[in-house]
Amino acid sequence: MKDHLVLFMPSGKRGRFPVGTSVLDAARQLGVYVESVCGGRATCGRCQVSVQEGNFAKHGITSADDHLSPVGPKEERYDRVRGLPGGRRLSCSAQILGDLVIDVPQDTVINAQVVRKAADERVFDRNAAIRMCYVEVEEPDMEKPLGDLDRLKAALAQDWHLDELDVDFHLIPKVQQILRKGEWKVTAAIHKDREDDRPRLIALYPGLKNEAYGIACDIGSTTIAMHLSSLLSGRTVASAGTSNPQIRFGEDLMSRVSYVMMNPDGREAMTVAVREALNGLIDKVCAEGGVSRADILDSVFVGNPIMHHLFLGIDPTELGGAPFALAVSGAVQVKSAEIGLPMSEGTRTYLLPCIAGHVGADAAAATLSEGPHRQDEMMLMVDIGTNAEIVLGNSTRVVAASSPTGPAFEGAEISSGQRAAPGAIERVRIDPVTLEPRFRIIGTEQWSDEPGFAEAAMATGVTGICGSAIIEVIAEMYLAGIISEDGVVDGSLMERSPRILQNGRTFSYLLHDGEPRITVTQNDVRAIQLAKAALYAGVKLLMDKQGVDHVDRIGLAGAFGTFIDPKYAMVLGLIPDCDLTKVKAVGNAAGTGARMCLLNRGYRREIEETVTRIEKIETALETKFQEHFVAAMALPNKVDAFPNLATVITLPERRAIADATGDGGRRRRRSRD
Repeated sequence: MKDHLVLFMPSGKRGRFPVGTSVLDAARQLGVYVESVCGGRATCGRCQVSVQEGNFAKHGITSADDHLSPVGPKEERYDRVRGLPGGRRLSCSAQILGDLVIDVPQDTVINAQVVRKAADERVFDRNAAIRMCYVEVEEPDMEKPLGDLDRLKAALAQDWHLDELDVDFHLIPKVQQILRKGEWKVTAAIHKDREDDRPRLIALYPGLKNEAYGIACDIGSTTIAMHLSSLLSGRTVASAGTSNPQIRFGEDLMSRVSYVMMNPDGREAMTVAVREALNGLIDKVCAEGGVSRADILDSVFVGNPIMHHLFLGIDPTELGGAPFALAVSGAVQVKSAEIGLPMSEGTRTYLLPCIAGHVGADAAAATLSEGPHRQDEMMLMVDIGTNAEIVLGNSTRVVAASSPTGPAFEGAEISSGQRAAPGAIERVRIDPVTLEPRFRIIGTEQWSDEPGFAEAAMATGVTGICGSAIIEVIAEMYLAGIISEDGVVDGSLMERSPRILQNGRTFSYLLHDGEPRITVTQNDVRAIQLAKAALYAGVKLLMDKQGVDHVDRIGLAGAFGTFIDPKYAMVLGLIPDCDLTKVKAVGNAAGTGARMCLLNRGYRREIEETVTRIEKIETALETKFQEHFVAAMALPNKVDAFPNLATVITLPERRAIADATGDGGRRRRRSRD
């Protein structure tokens, strides 16, 4: 019988296995971390997984529950004694009967992905959409038959000039009880976003209440980051992050659109998944900050257009092809409870506007945070993810584009790639003489060639390569002469180092000779070349539109941008040449922009107006995109010079190595230019 294709999420690792292989054994063979402490006896319950049903067109997989063996006696016993959540299976007992997409729930993983999107330390002027107004209300009087709510409104008008006050309906039945509980002294939470809006009473508390909270959240395609802030002081009370559970439906955005198109309940399943994750994060930040969900009175969310639409419950199918039509591009404000996020009954959710079909509210938030539209220098801002969003401009003009880099930078589609988690290699150096590597893993301070590394790494092992290390290892391989400017692994180096391995007609580099064995293959190099070329070509198009041949400043946004070394990003040709002192990681700029809009409604108006002036460049329609893409396949680039980079690092002389996969063994030589 044929072997069946099994894809594990969120790692993206996949392989073929014969019928009867346990899911746990398949995971171990692929290096997917699934916790198991009972030796496969189905007693610990740590190895839980779930099957994702549906047609996953990108991977050529139709996955279904009955592609796993039926629940057996061991699982029945565990469920009876300890309880097994609905839809979960024990991977040590479940056997493969057909093609599968397997989700490894993050709540069962001790060494779960590290979501590194902390709030920055900036302080913003506060002008929140929520005001807390304390009033003392006149008690009822037989001579003055005015209703309790009407006397409350009169007091708010007199003390706080809140005329023509609207009241949320859910409060009307509760007003009398709250007034009497507070002995006619109450604090009113008033929501007013725009200057021409009528003020609205959305919550009422007995006595004096001098605190209110809000959440700012960046829904990334890979990770979600949330910050809980005081609306009165502006302080960040708590932050939390998690993997986006939609990864199990597709690693990149187009895969998720495809899933919606191929599966009738696909949109609903992804909307439910992301809202469940958001509710979990709200509970988490509330617990960390010692805050009740009922005390959250405002919220701001950002995300790329497909995340934005799925969060709102909008079918994203129209974004899957030209003309990439958004269902809504302007700012959106709804009651939080209407989109499945119960907090205080009157809490509102504000979503920033999207710039265009594939440049979303997250790019708008990052633009607000870093402010290229406020400065004279030509600033490039890049948020590197499965879909890179690029903004270039200054106070005169701002242009934007998106570039489909795919999931390679996140570790997917790389043979030993993985998400950032304890045990993942995150830093790499290669000796140019001996070609011996040294590396550092997440969770351990020592490098692999330093005393104590082996002992420190025992807790997690060395499990794979995360995004920052993928950038560094390819760049280091280039600097060490292991790969040419065209990205071809030099097989002749086998005579010089056992690190160079032959794989049929191509070669690979052995980074870690352990369990699992970690190599960088020719296909891995190609995947990174394709991803970086797509990003760089998008940047070059924007530079063409601006009429500039260089940029003055570069901001690398997002979790990935925060942890990559700008020097290696430039060696790879991921970003254009620039003074390295003016290239910096700007952190979770999208989350910062969301927090700015949470704490000051003036920033909402600023970005709403700015978005109308940003010019969107559609890379698919630009004739020069292919030309830029081809040049950007080389390391760092076939035609563009990198004079700033050359002042801090010696780039290899340009050469070519016969590519066994493409040029029939011909060796080409190019003179240095």
